[in-house]
Amino acid sequence: MNQLMKTHSDEIERLLAAYPPERKRAAVMPLLHLAQKDNGYVSGQAMQDIAEICDISVTEVASVVGFYTLFHDQPGGKIRLQVCTDVACKLRGATEYLNGLCSELGILPGGTTADGLVTVEEVKCLAACDKAPMFQSQIGDEIEYHENQTTQRTLDWLKLMTASMKREADHE
Repeated sequence: MNQLMKTHSDEIERLLAAYPPERKRAAVMPLLHLAQKDNGYVSGQAMQDIAEICDISVTEVASVVGFYTLFHDQPGGKIRLQVCTDVACKLRGATEYLNGLCSELGILPGGTTADGLVTVEEVKCLAACDKAPMFQSQIGDEIEYHENQTTQRTLDWLKLMTASMKREADHE
């Protein structure tokens, strides 16, 4: 039995029941969400497990992970910031914004801060072209859009978020 099935057998059975047996490959995205919930990213082992459950190749599972910005195949910070740098966003200053933000945080795009708290990723098309520079934040399962950004606005937001996370941790 694969590890994902071992850990989440009831939930996986419930997910698969929503699809005809010959269409169980359609359960890939819900299974990816389930796998990512455990560690904040989808490991290679989890992709193999999902491929086995859905009777598809690991490459097919990995292609879904690679296509959607909400799935991650590498560990990252507790806060993930995804900055769109597609053509329309570039024209509105997204590249300068991304570089300025990473410079202030002391990382390169794709990197995570030394404290392991923030990861900044460059992505393509988050569908907010007219409100760039923008980023999509992901904290746990929560995803939010932040439009018309400046480096300072984002740093101020990060300060509020990290303070809130610290308060929550102190109360646990």
